[in-house]
Amino acid sequence: MSQATITHETHHGADGDLAANPAWLELKSAATQLQALQVKDGSVPEATDHARAGELTDTITASITALRPHFEHDGAYLDRLVEDFRGWADAGFGVPDFLDSLQAFQPQLDRVDGLRHLVVFPMYTQNGSANRFVEAILVEVIWPDFIAELEAGAYSNALFVPLRFLDFTPGYDTNSAVLFPESVAMRQTPAFTWGAIFQDREAARYRRVVAAAAEITNLELPAEAAELVADQHLAEETFIMWDMIHDRTHMRGDLPFDPFMIKQRMPFFLYSLEELRCDLTAFRECVKIATSPDSAPEAARHARLVQYAVIFDRIFRFAITGNRVRNYDGLGGQLLFAWMHQHHVLHWTDTKLTIDWDAVPEVVSALGDAIDELYWRSIDRPKLAHWLAAYELVSATLTPNPASVWAKGPDALPLTEPLKEMTNQVLDDEFPLSMFYEALDKKMKPVIESTLGITAADEPAAA
Repeated sequence: MSQATITHETHHGADGDLAANPAWLELKSAATQLQALQVKDGSVPEATDHARAGELTDTITASITALRPHFEHDGAYLDRLVEDFRGWADAGFGVPDFLDSLQAFQPQLDRVDGLRHLVVFPMYTQNGSANRFVEAILVEVIWPDFIAELEAGAYSNALFVPLRFLDFTPGYDTNSAVLFPESVAMRQTPAFTWGAIFQDREAARYRRVVAAAAEITNLELPAEAAELVADQHLAEETFIMWDMIHDRTHMRGDLPFDPFMIKQRMPFFLYSLEELRCDLTAFRECVKIATSPDSAPEAARHARLVQYAVIFDRIFRFAITGNRVRNYDGLGGQLLFAWMHQHHVLHWTDTKLTIDWDAVPEVVSALGDAIDELYWRSIDRPKLAHWLAAYELVSATLTPNPASVWAKGPDALPLTEPLKEMTNQVLDDEFPLSMFYEALDKKMKPVIESTLGITAADEPAAA
């Protein structure tokens, strides 16, 4: 039995079912009620609400104190959290500032399988709520031995924290599958030291969507891909491997001088290429791991599964999730599907989807190589020329909207105007769904909508 397994069982045995703990239930209820008094910036502006807000924050701090013995590893953070809540109340419930408690919370320092955290902050939840309401979540770390070995070797990512939901307030009863420190209400922006992803939500969502899509398209899944869809635990570990490599890629490689992670407005297809670049880097690295004789068996197995996960999540879920307003993740999924189809490894014939899996690694890797080439050339190009080259790469595979100005070429664009005018010319749906995806979307929409707020408990592992 591994040390990780021993630690995991120890934490579960000591903590029991924290989601049913009365102190947690009181905290969750108080935070949810407090949200009704808050406005978008997190403040409680109505003086007549302050007495009630004070009662609710008293309940929250008392609950945190009661739960603290279960989280001695987070003791400094939880003590500071109580102080921040009290300070917010004493100052009259203005815009909250939880910088001090945020800086005391350092989950990346204890990546131990099964280790649990109580996280409470006024914060927005990406793909969930834009309001900085007080949210509370119970989570546990997922850190398998083979991931620890990969991270300690060639795939270092000291800031990456993979998590599983235990319970949450309404801001996470959504599509949000990430916990980032920049979402917390604070007086200034520090250097961020971690980022967390809820692999159980990603895995459960993937399993439900891919199972339905395979049935609808009459796709016969390879044995390992079918196992991935059937097994929640296996899918969680697979998504950890994918996300760990994806996440570290954003600031690696031949990047444009202004990396896309810097907040700036630009045509949404550039964000599509950046996200797809990171996914296809993970894909290519996993091809190497899966075929290397030096890879450990568990790493090689999961590397094969990551390849299925990248393809199926991209072409079945990303492509048709969300609206058609500058949907950069959707565009990336469309691009991957069309690239595979036009390179004759994906076929839609007689209303049946088939994939030539032996040829897939080379073809999919070639798309990653094309994006890398675009990036490599970018430092020798003006920004506008880089944008035009990126559009050419995408439009060589995907058909633009017939109403597109960009599709008419540089002569139709306001090249001498400020760059924002170039961005303004990009249509909200610059690359509409193909006929295949229009039909698939109609059948898959209820399935995708059903994944709102999904967790591992909703898609348990196969027996």
